[in-house]
Amino acid sequence: MVVQAGDRKQYVQFLSKGLVGVDAKTGAFLWRYKEVAKGMAQIPTPVARDGYVYGGAMDVGGGLVRLKQDGGGVVAEQVYFVRGLPNGIGGAMLVGDYLYGTEDAKERLVAVEFTTGKVMWQTESLGIGSIAYADDFLYVHGAKGDVALVEATPEGYREKGHFTPPAQPTRRRQGPYPEKAWSYPVIANGRLYIRDIGTLWAYDIKAGR
Repeated sequence: MVVQAGDRKQYVQFLSKGLVGVDAKTGAFLWRYKEVAKGMAQIPTPVARDGYVYGGAMDVGGGLVRLKQDGGGVVAEQVYFVRGLPNGIGGAMLVGDYLYGTEDAKERLVAVEFTTGKVMWQTESLGIGSIAYADDFLYVHGAKGDVALVEATPEGYREKGHFTPPAQPTRRRQGPYPEKAWSYPVIANGRLYIRDIGTLWAYDIKAGR
């Protein structure tokens, strides 16, 4: 993703040794944030806004850095690193001043104040999963196949709907664990697309129909 820090545009990516930033014009290395490499894998896409970048350490927690120009370079100053914040494979969505995503270790959906890391609410209703946002709502695709519509508000968990798509695919076992649904929900042209192990469902969600 592209992030602006002062007058310097940079590419930010999550690598095996942490979050890194490189100059968008020259490709020169600018900074690295190692705290989010504490987890078992570096998978979630970073979330960035206004010079702040968030990353999740899988099964551990989440951290936020503030990018600051330092002479001819850029430094990543840690704002917080807190256990239990969004860090799952299914990513996180920034809506207004709040971050929403799933946390793997305790299998829950979490709402967090972006700039402070303060947890606003948490729920185990759907467990872990992937997340998308549109028109004030979170569309959550649970790892076990269920789908939930949740109001994107820091005031509390407000579920507006919950269903299991029909004709669920057979989940093979991978060692001691069954396969899970990791595909992100996709919203386009008034339709919600859910994909899971060779199966695709499409739902008309356009208002007024």
